Amino acid sequence: MFMHLNLNLHNVSWCWGFLSSSIMYTGLLHSIQIRFPFITHQTPSFKVCSSKVPFDESSYEAERLRLDAKAIESMAIEAAAAADPKAWKWAIRKRVWDLMEARNIAQFPRPVHHRIPNFVSASAAADKLSRLEVFLKAKCVKVNPDTPQKRVRFLTLYGGKMLLTPQPRLRTGFFSVLESSTLNPSTMNEACTSVGVAKYGRPIGLDEKIKVDLIVIGSVAVDPITGARLGKGEGFAELEYGMLHYMGAIDDSTPVVTSIHDEQLVDDIPVEKLLVHDVPVDIICTPTQVIFTNTSIPKPQGIYWDKLLPEKLSQIKILRQLKARIERETGHKLPTGPSEKLPPNAQRRKKP
Repeated sequence: MFMHLNLNLHNVSWCWGFLSSSIMYTGLLHSIQIRFPFITHQTPSFKVCSSKVPFDESSYEAERLRLDAKAIESMAIEAAAAADPKAWKWAIRKRVWDLMEARNIAQFPRPVHHRIPNFVSASAAADKLSRLEVFLKAKCVKVNPDTPQKRVRFLTLYGGKMLLTPQPRLRTGFFSVLESSTLNPSTMNEACTSVGVAKYGRPIGLDEKIKVDLIVIGSVAVDPITGARLGKGEGFAELEYGMLHYMGAIDDSTPVVTSIHDEQLVDDIPVEKLLVHDVPVDIICTPTQVIFTNTSIPKPQGIYWDKLLPEKLSQIKILRQLKARIERETGHKLPTGPSEKLPPNAQRRKKP
């Protein structure tokens, strides 16, 4: 059930900094210092807080990679039987990932399993996307933070547009805004990476007044006939879409575009089995073609709290704050979806 409420979150702020902590291991004679970025709750408006601690790129990247690995592992927990209602999604994902690796279509980072897969000629697909009328007219473009869409992020900034990109897995915040006017040729390319977003981006909150003209989304598989799409299975694209809809930054007319390899086009995604929060695609750009799907699949209308996994809620601070805010304002407890048990075909292979 989607609850459409007006929010004025003036009691939350986000501050980038670093926290050092020592972890003592039993039987060892030393401690390990870990540094990582975090968000604090301080003043009654969203703003960027300056920090006296210099930005530590190596620490940030090491912590990001560690958390990425942890998240990927959590996706691969073996659980429910193959009769699980979501098993069909994982079967298609695995088939596409396997094919990309077998045909050497996959690019770094590899293996591409449990990722939005990077692919050969991703730049060619991005160039086709940049020539779309909806891209040329857009002033603000939301682009996913994955590797195959890095050139899309660059072309967005290079074209003088505002780039809106989510902070990785929404674990350190919400979205960051980057503008070409604040960058120079030597920093623009770096700004398209997760480290660069942390260095040069301006974090925003749910009360930000912003209009997104185009959404670029990563995919594992897409049906070119129906526009049905499968991501890597973590649901972040759906959450990002839902929150932007909730903010009023997008509506049903906002185009959704994906860039993929031709081998990621499939014809066996059953539309009737898609969930209400699954995001369909309007336009597909591959290295060789542009496909207008004319999808008739309804787009999500916000956050569907009854579908939101408790595990996901526990991982994403901004969702917990939003949920608590709504519950305080309405005096009613919002529902939460059941815990997810991944089918065996979602299991991630252990490295030898």
